[in-house]
Amino acid sequence: MTIAIAADHAGLPLKQELVARLQSAGRTVADLGAHQLDPNDDYPDFAVAVAKAILEGRAERGILVCGSGVGVTIAANKFRGIRACLCHDTYSAHQGVEHDNMNVLVMGSRVIGPALAWDLVNAFLNAEFSGEDRHVRRLAKVQALET
Repeated sequence: MTIAIAADHAGLPLKQELVARLQSAGRTVADLGAHQLDPNDDYPDFAVAVAKAILEGRAERGILVCGSGVGVTIAANKFRGIRACLCHDTYSAHQGVEHDNMNVLVMGSRVIGPALAWDLVNAFLNAEFSGEDRHVRRLAKVQALET
């Protein structure tokens, strides 16, 4: 599984740590930036990069980090087929995949620290969509809302 990951300036240090840990764990990572601190960068640009990587088939899942996580969540969810969720607890990080087929994990670097972020990443990446009838039915209803 290829994981696309990106962050704006606020999320850069946490993203860098997560990239290193993912690579050390043998994961395939597409680091889509930021690659250097630029306080004038804009979070939507990084949400676009991760969303496009997933939609174009260059990655199966994505991770986004900004200061609160709110901005990149809003931006990523503008794309049909992207289900980005802001998670700051492990239950939501795995349950979002299992029940809602979440494909982008979003975290706020000013809200959580690196240890919890790593736990969230593992919960997200080790989870699989259940495929249960009720979850498939509900996901279809969500997809029908996409414009």
